[in-house]
Amino acid sequence: MNNSITQLFGIQYPIIQAGMVWASGWQLASAVSNAGGLGLIGAGSMYPAILREHIQKTKAATSQAFGVNIPLLYPDIADIIAIIIEEKVGIVFTSAGNPKIWTPVLKSHGIKVAHVVSSSKFALKAQEAGCDAVVAEGFEAGGHNGREETTSMVLIPAVRAVIDIPLIAAGGIATGKQMLAAMVLGADGVQIGSRFVCTPEASAHTNFKTAVLAATEGDTQLSMKKLMPVRLLKNEFYSLIEKAEAEGASAEILTHLLGRARAKKGMFEGDMQEGELEIGQVAALIHSIKPAADIVKEIWKEYLSTKQQCMGNTL
Repeated sequence: MNNSITQLFGIQYPIIQAGMVWASGWQLASAVSNAGGLGLIGAGSMYPAILREHIQKTKAATSQAFGVNIPLLYPDIADIIAIIIEEKVGIVFTSAGNPKIWTPVLKSHGIKVAHVVSSSKFALKAQEAGCDAVVAEGFEAGGHNGREETTSMVLIPAVRAVIDIPLIAAGGIATGKQMLAAMVLGADGVQIGSRFVCTPEASAHTNFKTAVLAATEGDTQLSMKKLMPVRLLKNEFYSLIEKAEAEGASAEILTHLLGRARAKKGMFEGDMQEGELEIGQVAALIHSIKPAADIVKEIWKEYLSTKQQCMGNTL
């Protein structure tokens, strides 16, 4: 396929693997890129030196385009940016912060920049900041999310109506049929996170992958809106947060309950009760662990076949 996203990033399919904390290291990123999509290293769970190692390993594992996802609120953001520039990474996806500060710096080094937003208001700000593309992430998504709770079905066309740059849809997408729906609504490509958690290449703990496979509708909930909204798989930690929020807990109390390395404890170390388990609603549709390359091919094949069926039905 040749469209604005494949041209912008130099990839075969407009399928992007999200840069998820504790799940998307060099093995997953390189596997997706080798399969024709765009793999992203998730810098949010990496110290600067670890990120450099993952970038170098990705370079060794693929000759295809890949990128790095950076939460802009990361405490070592300046060091992270410096490493990305030094290592000549060509693509950066930014999230959780203001793109106005770092986008010009990255672009001055020839780096393509996409920014994740949860509203058309912030999509416009990303375009004004000089971003090459916008990721519109709906309320269904896992990980950090928007306070607006706008679903992808509403967010994608709303963002498409106000920006001129390429649009990538995210949140609640794990199949080719869902990809086609996003494209019909105005997206030029899709970013997929939760489906790639359940791959051998994802660095998430086996316990977490198994819990994702067992999830059904209603097993995730947007939580901690007084801090940084995050969608969690329900467990003892989630129940603790839910009780505190119902009692009117302040941001300070929630921060104390969250503590340090809670996400690492759950997603990377496999503590299914005390850990923070970030995953999207689409976990309810994920029933198997497959290689990342197989997932890319499966999504693309279903996208094409469904598109063909829809065209036939309109004749």
